[in-house]
Amino acid sequence: MISIPVEYVEYLYILSVACFALSLKWMSEVRTSRFGNLAAVVGMLVAVGATLAAYQIQRIDLVALGVLVGAVIGTPIGLKVPMTAVPQRTAMSHAFGSLAVALVGVAEYYNHVPSIDIFTMAVLGGEMVLGFLTFTGSCIAFSKLQGLIPGKPYIYRGRNLVSIAILGSAIALAVYLAIDPSQQMALLVMIPLALLFGFNLIMGIGGADMPTAIAILNSFAGMSAAALGFILNNQVLIVAGALDGSSGFILAVIMSQAMNRSFTNILFGSVGKAVEGQQSAQAGRVIQQYTVEDVATVLDGARFVIIVPGYGMGVAQAQFVVKELADLLQTAGADVKFAIHPVAGRMPGHMNVLLAEANVPYDQLWEMEKINPLFPQADVAIVVGANDVTNPAARNRTSSPLYGMPILDVDKAKTIVFIKRSTRPGFAGVDNDLFYLPNTMMVFGDAKQVLTDLVAQVKKHIG
Repeated sequence: MISIPVEYVEYLYILSVACFALSLKWMSEVRTSRFGNLAAVVGMLVAVGATLAAYQIQRIDLVALGVLVGAVIGTPIGLKVPMTAVPQRTAMSHAFGSLAVALVGVAEYYNHVPSIDIFTMAVLGGEMVLGFLTFTGSCIAFSKLQGLIPGKPYIYRGRNLVSIAILGSAIALAVYLAIDPSQQMALLVMIPLALLFGFNLIMGIGGADMPTAIAILNSFAGMSAAALGFILNNQVLIVAGALDGSSGFILAVIMSQAMNRSFTNILFGSVGKAVEGQQSAQAGRVIQQYTVEDVATVLDGARFVIIVPGYGMGVAQAQFVVKELADLLQTAGADVKFAIHPVAGRMPGHMNVLLAEANVPYDQLWEMEKINPLFPQADVAIVVGANDVTNPAARNRTSSPLYGMPILDVDKAKTIVFIKRSTRPGFAGVDNDLFYLPNTMMVFGDAKQVLTDLVAQVKKHIG
């Protein structure tokens, strides 16, 4: 095994940290996101390589086996997982990363018990609680996103009190261990309590809040890694974990502000639960269904078109056809823009990634604050599977769980074309009032097929 002087390792750690910082900087912009991803990969390779070179590895065969197993599992995931499943993959990354941190914490405890000072044990207890609750929480988030369990929140009487009691008990045991590390039974009780809290917390969060929940879990995972860095006296782990935790927290704050919601409401508000009287509210309302031929006629002569992508576009892998439609409309003289809501899809930036994959120009992607004033000028707004983020009930129905959440002002466009499989509610479980507006043209079907047919009809009109 190659060994290098300690001072060189420190220099490599500084290089690694610089790569991580640049990665966050570059990934905050769509134009430079590819460089950000590359910088993160380089930073991690340097950090791992420097760490292996800094210590006398006792079982290099186990390290090689771990790398091999990770490569065998990770390579197909990286190559085969579609963009629509990236949120699930992200959730599982949080799960395995936080589990690894928590298990290393357990190993450190048993390696040094009972001669552990109060500070070290307090940090160990905190990182284990964070790590284990993030593991189960991320597994539940994955299950909801993958459709293995219902996306709506699981609610029972006194759930929030139960969650607080579980977390409080886990923290109390961590404090007890810090005072007396020899009480190993306390650890064996603390771990299941932390696992149970993560399960109970995310089970009570509805699908509409899952992007923010993923950001919060990302923050937890980073904080637990940073805490472990203090225990292992590893500077690069401290900095990387701090960057991960702070960026996840900042992202969660930005998203909660975009939804006009507090962390408390997101974690304990149970948005997405059944709304009493919702079915009766739908009674008597009429949906106007149209064909792609009708939509092509409306688009003929339209000078300003806004396309609103949503998760339905991603599920149908329709982003490439959306790009083709946008190009056709521009050829015909229309100004085409894409309206991006901060929480559209299943994770932060989901729509940006999908549209970038289809090579949609960056200057056509408009954030909510900039695009909303332009909707009244739009001749046509085409909604492709974006449900909750376009629901006018968030503005005018106080009984709606979405009330107060900033939305894309699609209803203010002259004509609205809504492409959707059915009238089923979105991930929040709330009926969309946009369906019933007199200027809304509902076109039912698979988004990719509908858009493919629409492209063919638009070509006829242009030709």
